[in-house]
Amino acid sequence: MAYDRYVAICKPLHYGSLVGSRACAQMAAAAWGSGFLNAVLHTANTFSLPLCQGNAVNQFFCEVPHILKLSCSDSYLREVGAVLFSVSLVFGCFVFIVVSYVQIFRAVLRMPLEQGQHKAFSTCLPHLAVVSLFVTTGIFSYLKPPSISSPSLDLVVAFLYSVVPPALNPLIYSMRNQDLKDAVKKLFPYMLLKHPLCVQKMYS
Repeated sequence: MAYDRYVAICKPLHYGSLVGSRACAQMAAAAWGSGFLNAVLHTANTFSLPLCQGNAVNQFFCEVPHILKLSCSDSYLREVGAVLFSVSLVFGCFVFIVVSYVQIFRAVLRMPLEQGQHKAFSTCLPHLAVVSLFVTTGIFSYLKPPSISSPSLDLVVAFLYSVVPPALNPLIYSMRNQDLKDAVKKLFPYMLLKHPLCVQKMYS
């Protein structure tokens, strides 16, 4: 998404050639491939560990740090290796996004019209906010010191990086579509008419 916005704002005349179906397929394959490799590494690491403290994870999904807590072997080196690989992967993506958005903001600030700047910022900032939320909460979840760890904090942080960004992404990107906005505007009054109680509450 960062590359798409970079090309659309900084090189709009070359958008068709730079962001074609082949480029999109290559970027999707790189994202899926790196995610799959990361998942396989963590899965192989955790399944090779003997569990001596039961198999109940105090989390709403099998997060790697919580599984490692159940192990009775010395998993420090394995954990460090897996976490370093994940952090390097996330850091590489984060650097690419930061460089893309630095170029975008430089191009936007040179725009003569404030309307164009507002449109560009309204397109880019929601994506940047979601990415920042995912990266910061994910890194905090895996690299926070054990002294500040608690079940409730772990649950909130895991929810923030595993549930919120995927839920917000379709909403953010689809609401940029004018046809969808028009459909929502038409649907909202219809829903109010179907529920007179809501209308009564609104005007009471």
